[in-house]
Amino acid sequence: MEFIDLHCDTAYKLVHDKTAGLRKNDFSVDIEKLKKGNARAQFFALFLEKDQCADLKNDCLDMYKRLKEEIEKNSSDIAIVRNYEEYSKTIKENKLGAFITIEEGGAIKGSLENLKEFYDLGVRLITLTWNFENEIGYPHCKKEFKERGLKPFGIEAVEMMNDLGIIVDVSHLSDGGFYDVVKYSKKPFVASHSNSRVVRNHSRNLTDEMIKLLSSAGGVMGLNFCSGFMGTTKVARIDDMVEHIKHIRQVGGIDCIALGSDFDGIENEVEIKDASEMGKLAEALLKNNFSHEEVEKIFFRNAERIIREVL
Repeated sequence: MEFIDLHCDTAYKLVHDKTAGLRKNDFSVDIEKLKKGNARAQFFALFLEKDQCADLKNDCLDMYKRLKEEIEKNSSDIAIVRNYEEYSKTIKENKLGAFITIEEGGAIKGSLENLKEFYDLGVRLITLTWNFENEIGYPHCKKEFKERGLKPFGIEAVEMMNDLGIIVDVSHLSDGGFYDVVKYSKKPFVASHSNSRVVRNHSRNLTDEMIKLLSSAGGVMGLNFCSGFMGTTKVARIDDMVEHIKHIRQVGGIDCIALGSDFDGIENEVEIKDASEMGKLAEALLKNNFSHEEVEKIFFRNAERIIREVL
């Protein structure tokens, strides 16, 4: 089964391990593993841990350059894609599509000019916050932030992202921020790597109300393989993945479910050990009475629709 993964942190690992490459490495994602797993496209996050960065924008640009260098080095097998047409071209050429994203909206430093600069570089999805407050809004991880919505600049940023063609990502965002994105985004948005809060009660996951609103807006949520957001065991089990997907389908319908593994950003063991083994989940879903068409939607068609409609 072919797939699109909406989130991995491999670019961060490449920056911190100069000896590693994108073609083959000891991480969970590389070109060889993606090819073996029948990937169509991978969304590569430029992940920034705010309190570890001297300058968020410059650090983001450094990571972008490192990732771009690796992609260009392997141009026979992978290419940066910025819209549906470029993505379709890679499919025809039997190449992997690489979408570049930012995981920490603080990288734009409260500037719409910086937002446009990143767009011009090819960034096509921005996770509005990580685990720190920034100029856009507030993260999920502090109770006092739960009801706080987007800041005035955050609303401006969402509106400009809509205008430019950058996917708005609410993973890591406060509940109040989520509801503001519902209010202000005129295009479908995503929770690139989030699960169900009913199945696993964690603030990083979406409530049933959120899932319904996301689905009504035409958005998708990518299943996250982090064990803390998945279940009660230290290992992220395929059975738990299926349980989340079943619940999300029941609440929001099949059209709002996608994959967002968080590979190379999670430290726990996963029964799907790397990108080469995504087929294990497809097999499990088929055994649990999901149709082939439904599994295709989860694995790539729903993400493709977002690419087509927003980019």
